[in-house]
Amino acid sequence: MITRRALLSVTTLAVARAAAAATPADIAVMGKHIGNIVSFDPAEAYEFSSTEIIANCYRRLVLGDPTDPNRLVADLAERWEVSLDGSRITFTLRSDVVFETGNAVTAEDAAFSLQRVVRLAKSPSMLLTQFGFTAENVARLIRAAGPGTLVIDLPEPRATSFVLNCLSATVGGIVERAAVLAHEQDGDLGNAWLKRTTAGAGPYRVSNWAPSEFVTLMANPRAVPRARTSRIAIRHLPDPAAQYLQLRQGDIDIARDLGADELKSLAGDANLHTAAARQGTSLYIAANRAMPELAKPQVVQALKWAIDYEGIARTITPQTWVVEQSFLPQGLPGALGAAPYRKDVARARELLAQAGLADGFAVTMDYVTDSPQNDIAQVIQANLREIGVRVELLGGSTNQVITKTRSRNFQLALQRWSTDYLDANSNAQWFSQSVDDSDAAKLKNMAWRCHFADAELTAQSVAAARENDTARRLDIYRDMQRSVLERAPLIFLLQRTEIAGLRRAVSGLSIGVIPDYTQYAGITKS
Repeated sequence: MITRRALLSVTTLAVARAAAAATPADIAVMGKHIGNIVSFDPAEAYEFSSTEIIANCYRRLVLGDPTDPNRLVADLAERWEVSLDGSRITFTLRSDVVFETGNAVTAEDAAFSLQRVVRLAKSPSMLLTQFGFTAENVARLIRAAGPGTLVIDLPEPRATSFVLNCLSATVGGIVERAAVLAHEQDGDLGNAWLKRTTAGAGPYRVSNWAPSEFVTLMANPRAVPRARTSRIAIRHLPDPAAQYLQLRQGDIDIARDLGADELKSLAGDANLHTAAARQGTSLYIAANRAMPELAKPQVVQALKWAIDYEGIARTITPQTWVVEQSFLPQGLPGALGAAPYRKDVARARELLAQAGLADGFAVTMDYVTDSPQNDIAQVIQANLREIGVRVELLGGSTNQVITKTRSRNFQLALQRWSTDYLDANSNAQWFSQSVDDSDAAKLKNMAWRCHFADAELTAQSVAAARENDTARRLDIYRDMQRSVLERAPLIFLLQRTEIAGLRRAVSGLSIGVIPDYTQYAGITKS
């Protein structure tokens, strides 16, 4: 009997041998932080590492165009029709797609997959339940009307683009119904089985996984189009310096988490190159209006004019983070791409004086003690000191900082946010929609945590989610971004750029604006 430890040793040795000096042409070895993976079930996985892998193992009804995230393209769906009132979407599925087992993908599989998300009620289910789907109504509202026809009836009116964008996330991955139910245990709809494997029609399948050690993906021979590399071996390498060292030595082909220092060194190495894309990840400061000083609009404006955004990006996060001051970072549909603020000490001091705080005030700022937040927090502290605002830095773990902000027990907080799905509603609702500022509120988003209840922004957010004219809908979000810049207790600083380091012979990695859109199928080695 081969034990798990023995299997792990054999697999690790095989990968190590394959990666030594020059990895075989049909294997790509990737170094990446994958310690947060808990499941490969599309109905459960909500961590960036796992959703990226899932996106390469499953097909979805629709996808965002990799060259233009503002438009959707067909994937499993050959086409779709929308009723005049927008309450029904009818998908016609392609007839030439099969699962890795060889069985055809049908509308029954699609209906089962989406129903399953709602019935399991795991974290990603909110992407579907926000439309009004429940365990009681989902079988009636999402159903197959024939082998190649899927009908979705919306319980409440919602913008079609909003619905489609959510279906393009990995939660919309279509699983093989028969294979999943064959592994069902105690009514779990195959969840325990799909934690460790996949049952999709994508270019790859998960063949082996050791938590916080490695994931091995094997090409699906029945996928159309076929993946160009037969195996992707992903190693858990959380340290950027270790990734860079192994990339230089040829132990890995791709390094995914390089920092500014590593990228600077990489630039001078002719054997290495990079692939990059801006991502839907923002770094910002939240200000809690429960503190009297921060409740004054002039004070938050003063803070915005006190910060040296360009200096932070240039000296602390060159290449990896760029200045972006809107709640929709560039690359997301509806992004404004505005950066009106710059360091202006005189203007900031004048605004404080208008607020009756010419002598400044003292405030605390919570932040996660990771890079680059450590260094950025210190720069912000120094910037605000120049206008008389005395900041006490309170460093902590991610869980500690999140716990304090969730309970509204903070004054300033340096936060990181990544959009849940490629639709403007994700960020608009999170940062600007609040109908109930009480502790009993159902929606406890960042607006609520900051005691920011703006009736106009809330109404715009609700209206945009129902607007079926896509151009008009995106215009609403652009107007909202201008308003948030002016009056929200939120200071958006930077947008993340993901940069992967690759060996010279490796190409074809497509990095998406969100992990769900990153594609491995084109990876090749010459």
